[in-house]
Amino acid sequence: MTAARKIRIREVGPRDGFQSWPEFVPTERKLEVIRLLVEAGVQEMETTSFVSPKAIPQMRDAAEVLAGVPRTGCIHSPLVPNLKGATLALDSGADKLVVVISASDAHNVANVRRTINESLSDLRAIFELARQRGKPVVGAMAVAFGCPYQGDVPEDDVYRLADAYISGGAASVVLADTTGMATPPRVIRLVNGFARRFPATPYALHFHNNRGTAMANLYAALEAGADTFDAALGGIGGCPNVPQAAGNLATEDVVYMLEDMGWDTGIDLMKLITAALRLEAILGQTLFGQVMKSGPRDPKLAAAVCRTCH
Repeated sequence: MTAARKIRIREVGPRDGFQSWPEFVPTERKLEVIRLLVEAGVQEMETTSFVSPKAIPQMRDAAEVLAGVPRTGCIHSPLVPNLKGATLALDSGADKLVVVISASDAHNVANVRRTINESLSDLRAIFELARQRGKPVVGAMAVAFGCPYQGDVPEDDVYRLADAYISGGAASVVLADTTGMATPPRVIRLVNGFARRFPATPYALHFHNNRGTAMANLYAALEAGADTFDAALGGIGGCPNVPQAAGNLATEDVVYMLEDMGWDTGIDLMKLITAALRLEAILGQTLFGQVMKSGPRDPKLAAAVCRTCH
């Protein structure tokens, strides 16, 4: 294994995690967690989501959150479902936009009450607005590895959506396993297929852990050549339209594994664990991450983490 490549982690807890949490997390507590993540070395995050407060009240403070985040050392990329959300996000100081469309019509209708074609109709205006403001757009593809309503999603459907994003001007794309249906062979096949078709386009992998295969899928994607991954502090998150949805891969677990394998994430693991423990205290529930409970390899540091936990 070579340490020549750096691995980029996109932190999605402040968006995917808080959006999925049953109770509204106060704005100042969200900002506290975001500051701890930036201090730990996170360089890009999905900081919030500019969606309808009626649909997702947990994100009703999106503008206030974006106004209070640290502006050095981290790219703040809110998720936007449509042109209205994109306008509000850019007016609030977004560094980058993340647009999400599902790779299956069934999930897109459940998620945003629109067909894929209806969602695509907004893309041109979003890309044009972002160009005018000098901001890049990320095209995220939900249920790229399987849909909870449809089942298998043909890879060609994923590539067609990717082509729509890229031809419209997307700077990068995200292949999201929103349902946790992926397994390593499926991941390798889709990653290799995407890289062959779109060799000049950067991409990230977003794995949910519904079926316990998320870390194995990350490793498979790494072996296939991927170098950018989404993760959420403490493992929080999950799609509200996926039955029994589990969370994301815990950022601290991902950083622990990758750093021990010799890759460079640029993130301080102990600071990340501190952030995860603070998040757990804020939310008042035991979180899903494992390294935040056991600590790093160093016995003294592990002992310090365990004492903090108890």
